[in-house]
Amino acid sequence: MALVIIGTGLAGYNLAREWRKLNPEKELVIITRDDGRNYSKPMLSTGYTKGKTADGLAMQTATQMAEQLKAEIKTFASVSAIDAAAKTVTVDGAVIAYEQLVLALGADPFQPPLAGDGLERVYTVNDLMDYAKFQQAAHGKKNVIVIGGGLIGCEYANDLSNGGFSVQLIEPVGRVLPALLPPVASQAVGNALETLGVTFRFGVSVQAVHKDGDGVRATLSDGRDISGDIVLSGIGLRPRIALAKAAGLTVNRGIAVDRTLATSQADIYALGDCAEVDGWVLPYVLPLMAGARALAKTLSGQPTAIHYPVMPVQVK
Repeated sequence: MALVIIGTGLAGYNLAREWRKLNPEKELVIITRDDGRNYSKPMLSTGYTKGKTADGLAMQTATQMAEQLKAEIKTFASVSAIDAAAKTVTVDGAVIAYEQLVLALGADPFQPPLAGDGLERVYTVNDLMDYAKFQQAAHGKKNVIVIGGGLIGCEYANDLSNGGFSVQLIEPVGRVLPALLPPVASQAVGNALETLGVTFRFGVSVQAVHKDGDGVRATLSDGRDISGDIVLSGIGLRPRIALAKAAGLTVNRGIAVDRTLATSQADIYALGDCAEVDGWVLPYVLPLMAGARALAKTLSGQPTAIHYPVMPVQVK
């Protein structure tokens, strides 16, 4: 039976690489609901700065990754169920047996509860296909309303400004990056973004988004309306836990795992943005890479607890 990995983001592919080094010939099946192209997710918020399309950000196709990893990669595939007792997953109606299963499911963008008739003009960018959709929708536009002044929102505000867009950023707290930086450093980042032309609207939230001709009109919590061409929401992520919960795995904010990344069910593991390691959800690259290296050893018969070194968060 095979090692089955669900997910082809940074977590899934990095684990596959590390595991393949230790298991040159064993069967590997990777399942993804998207096109399976390999790319670096942090680069999604530098695409306009570097003049890159989605195709330009992609490093390998799913076919190339399958050859590199000696794996079967099922793209645009939907996993509907996990049977932990039978050790199977159901994929588009077909049942696949596994020896070990890794959930590298990632996280979904938090969707604010917005009213209005213009919600189809509110975009999130969480993967390469999202980036392609946003680029297509933003083509020819000039004014972007960005919801959220945390890490995601600020990175996109910076990138879009570098790409020639006028950006209005909405943040309920009175400064940018409030969860990551002390006030002095936060002010420095805010000043730099203002220099690029970003307009801040602090102390308010977006309540509704309405169509306004070809653009949008956003109603703020203080009753004011602001106009733009398109909206990009970047206010955080929520681990994908529905599949694990339905399979009877213990879930909290994320899929609960111990320091070996083992879930509450035998031979099922979780890695990356979907995992909650000893109570911590760490949606950053360095914890993910450390987890992939440790889990590859565990899956290869060398139980290895993950230990996190000092891991700075880079603000691009």
